[in-house]
Amino acid sequence: MGTAARKGKRVGISLKDVALRAGVSVKTVSNVVNGYRHVTPETRQRVQRVIDELGYRPNLTARHLRKGRTGMIALALPELGNPYFAELADAVIEYAGGLDYIVLLDHTGGRRDQEVLFAQGLRARVIDGLILSPIELENEDLLARESEAPLVLLGEREYDAPHDHVAIDNVAAARTAAAHLVEIGRERIAFLGARHGRARQTAHLRLQGWREVMTEHGRPTGDEFVAVTDGYAREDGAQAMARLLDSGVRPDAVFCYNDLVAIGAMRTLTERGLRIPEDVAVVGFDDIEDGRYGATTLTTVAPHKRAIARAATEALLERLADADRAIAPRRVQPGFALVPRESTVGKP
Repeated sequence: MGTAARKGKRVGISLKDVALRAGVSVKTVSNVVNGYRHVTPETRQRVQRVIDELGYRPNLTARHLRKGRTGMIALALPELGNPYFAELADAVIEYAGGLDYIVLLDHTGGRRDQEVLFAQGLRARVIDGLILSPIELENEDLLARESEAPLVLLGEREYDAPHDHVAIDNVAAARTAAAHLVEIGRERIAFLGARHGRARQTAHLRLQGWREVMTEHGRPTGDEFVAVTDGYAREDGAQAMARLLDSGVRPDAVFCYNDLVAIGAMRTLTERGLRIPEDVAVVGFDDIEDGRYGATTLTTVAPHKRAIARAATEALLERLADADRAIAPRRVQPGFALVPRESTVGKP
């Protein structure tokens, strides 16, 4: 007797083994495994009990191959070290896994050449489809795409291309953050994380939302209240906050492009002897875990990451399931919420 059998574990359990034990046909077991509805509740319960007893696990690879697929999708992100993207990847992997798909995780570095490679089908032979979060990819890159694998875009850059796109409304989200600072009585509200270049990047959309609210409430919107950053890491936020203070501008609040920029800004404020939120209130964006556990917890805009992951994965798998049916490209906008914490409302 083999080692696994002596330990009470069954090896190589098949649909036929389950069918014999349950007293049903192999087809009935297959229907239960695949979730088909044409099985009576009593039979389904009996088959499931035997599946659990024998420890049967379906051969997902064989199932996908029978459909002409690999059972793998790719998720290409610009920054794996950014907690937001790490948390988003975790949500996609979890959701896709529940639908029997494996997710290959790729890193583009936010570089156009890498984004083009993935969009054009770098892994076309091993994946069924791609979820891509681009930073520098251009509309013409997507229009020139020849790969037949379904593609779903993430992020707030706007494209006029025939692909599904999942993104929150960044202007509305930024307006919510800026309005919160106005509501708590702040008068000189700066924006940290602006970028030069194309006008439809995420930073421009968030800056637009900030500027709309400032204008509506008579707050200053001059360039002296807008800090440009080279990137969106903690050090970028710390340096931008230092430049802003050194310029003579003394804001009583800052709305930051993301949580990492906000965390860096808070470090500079603390080093300069300024109190948060008494002297300067701070709002971030992304609701990463780091922001919940600092000495001063961070108020932030929380995109519904799990809703984003679910919408992107479902859109991709729907394309795969209906490959022969023409489906118009869809724009999906998951929700967001403002999460007030100590950096704007103080300690309880």
